[in-house]
Amino acid sequence: MRHFEINTSRDLEAARVLSIQGFKHLLITETGNVEAQLAGALMNSREPEAYPKVGDWVLMKPYDEEGIIIDTLPRINELSRKAPGTQSRRQVLAANIDAAFIVQALGRDYNLMRLQRYLQQIVQCNIQPVVILNKADLVPDPETYRQEVQELGYNCPVVLTSALNQAQQEAWANQYLLPRHTYILLGSSGVGKSTLVNSLLGYKLQEEGATSTANYKGKHTTTARHLVLLPNGSMIIDAPGMREFGVTAESGSEGVHHPQIDELAPQCRFGNCTHQHEPGCAIIAAVHNGTLPKVVYHSYLKLLREQYHFQASEADKRRDEKQFTKMAKQVFKHRKDSKY
Repeated sequence: MRHFEINTSRDLEAARVLSIQGFKHLLITETGNVEAQLAGALMNSREPEAYPKVGDWVLMKPYDEEGIIIDTLPRINELSRKAPGTQSRRQVLAANIDAAFIVQALGRDYNLMRLQRYLQQIVQCNIQPVVILNKADLVPDPETYRQEVQELGYNCPVVLTSALNQAQQEAWANQYLLPRHTYILLGSSGVGKSTLVNSLLGYKLQEEGATSTANYKGKHTTTARHLVLLPNGSMIIDAPGMREFGVTAESGSEGVHHPQIDELAPQCRFGNCTHQHEPGCAIIAAVHNGTLPKVVYHSYLKLLREQYHFQASEADKRRDEKQFTKMAKQVFKHRKDSKY
C-alpha cells in the first residue's frame, strides 16, 4: 500500500478491491481475502463513478466473516471512458493504475485509429500507456506495424510478441512489470489478453477464447475486471473486451492533446487556432508537407469533436439537474407553506 499513509481507528482495516460482482466486493487485506458490501451511507452520499472500483483502496469494518466498506481512500488516478450507449456518461473502469497495456492482435483486429483512441484517453487519465502487438508470428513483417504505432507520436513503448512464446513473454514482462506496481490489460475480445495473463501467472486464471471464423471477432472469456497478483509481486487487471472506448473530458484537461500537434501549435499564427481552417496554421501546413501523418490529423479532429459533444452533453445534464433541484425546492416550500 505504497500510495497511502493513513491513520485508521482500531475497528477499521485498509483493504484493496480485487473484483466486483454485483453488490459483492472481493477485498484483499493484511490477513487475506474477504467479501464486503458498501455501507448504505456511502452509497447514498456518492455518485456511481465515486463508488469503489477495482484497484481502489478502501476502509473496511469487519462484520462476522464479511466486511462493510465505509469509505474510499483518495485515488492517484482513475481510468475512465465514455460509457457505452448514446448518453454522455463517464464510466470509471479502475483506479490507481501505474501503466495500461493496450493489446491488439496483428491481423484482422489491428486498427490504428482505435489504438489512437485508447492512447488518447489513457494519456488524458494521467496513466502511462504501453502498446502490446500480439500474434506477431501471424504476419510476414511485424516490424512495419511497430513503426506505424510509433508514427502516431505518443512516445510510448511498443512491444511485438506472441502470447504462445514463453521466452518473448518473459522478456517484455521483466522489462515492464515492476514489483508493487499495478497494471491493466485493455483491448477487444479475442486479442489474447487472457492468454497473456495465463502465461504471466503460469496457470490458467481464465479459459482462452476462440475467434469466430465468420466475423473474425473474439469471444468474451473475461466477463469482469479482476486484480491478480503476479509471481514477481506486481498486480494486473484483466479487463473484459471492449468494443467501445469513447473519450471523455477529464478534470484539468483542456481539449484533446496530441504530442505532435502540441509541439507544432505554438507556431500557428493565431493563439486560439482550431487547426481546421485558419490561415497560417502550422498543423495544416505540416499535414500538407507530409511531416504530420494525415491519419493522425483526421483522428485528432474526430476525437476533438467527440470530446466537445461529451462536454456539451455533460453541461446539459448539469443544467437539467440544477433545474430539477430548484423545482423540487419550490414544491417542498409550497407544501410547507400550505400546511395549516
